[in-house]
Amino acid sequence: MKQSYLLAGISSGNLMRLLTRNGFSLHPKYLARVLFLLQGSLFASFLKRMEKSKMGSKLRDYTMTEDPVFIIGHWRTGSTFLHQLMSLDNKLVTPNVFQVSAVDSFLVSEKYYKPVMTKLMQPTRPMDNVKLGFYEPQEDEYALIKLITDSPLEKMLFPKDDNYFLRNYSDYYPENIEKWKKLFYSFCHRLSFIGGKRVLLKNPFHSMRLPLLFEMFPNARFIHIHRHPYDVVPSTIHMWHVVGNENKLKNRSSKFGVEEVSKMMSKLLDYVRKHLKDIPEHAKIEVSFDELESNPEATIKKIYQKLDMVPAPDFGQKLKDKLAET
Repeated sequence: MKQSYLLAGISSGNLMRLLTRNGFSLHPKYLARVLFLLQGSLFASFLKRMEKSKMGSKLRDYTMTEDPVFIIGHWRTGSTFLHQLMSLDNKLVTPNVFQVSAVDSFLVSEKYYKPVMTKLMQPTRPMDNVKLGFYEPQEDEYALIKLITDSPLEKMLFPKDDNYFLRNYSDYYPENIEKWKKLFYSFCHRLSFIGGKRVLLKNPFHSMRLPLLFEMFPNARFIHIHRHPYDVVPSTIHMWHVVGNENKLKNRSSKFGVEEVSKMMSKLLDYVRKHLKDIPEHAKIEVSFDELESNPEATIKKIYQKLDMVPAPDFGQKLKDKLAET
């Protein structure tokens, strides 16, 4: 699945909302992407109705008892590595590649999607060599663009000008906040339903939503990871060009480079540190990629102690085994 993977699995109603709002290019390359998404959206809509029918009453009876754990920070700061390590904790549940794809139906649709997705998926992510698999952890923004259709990713998928699509603060906050909150909470609730676990989310976009998330989840935990801009900025430019070219539905390219990405990174860091001040000490921690890379076990231990979290008994051994593989 080398193209259009960000919207693959979207329901037909939400896909039509995006296409109606933004339009798309009739160039054969982009028309083929739209037709691929339309075909898949019909299947996704059928499975969405199936989940509501089969799981509706069970979900209404289930209560999520713990607020999520959020990993935030700019792109390319090591958040994926941290996410992968913490996802080994059996007390936590985190969205995987399948779940962010089948966002409306993942409680009932695994057996339908797995044969197709495992055949189409590439072994690594398109922008780097990080493993990509059906059950690998994935950031939830890729679910939210399909579930809510109100994400900064929309401007990357449907570019309207040459500017950096992440340049504006306002784009991170949804236009309809109450709708966003309702659907985002529902997504977390459905994840938590799987084994009654605490939800772990990694999403750089959430860095600019801190006040909203803290309002929704006053007992949440926040982990901010940062890295030197020298490493982050070029990698971010490369990532967005690759992901954009493989997913956009309009024949236009954004032209951005070091200056635009550096400015946005500075804004994001200022915003995070400003709003982290409003969060209780026991609920937040900042770590650097350097310390995580040089001593991952000690860094993970520090995170859990600071956030007053107790891992599953076998987490330590799983962590050692995972690190031995890398």
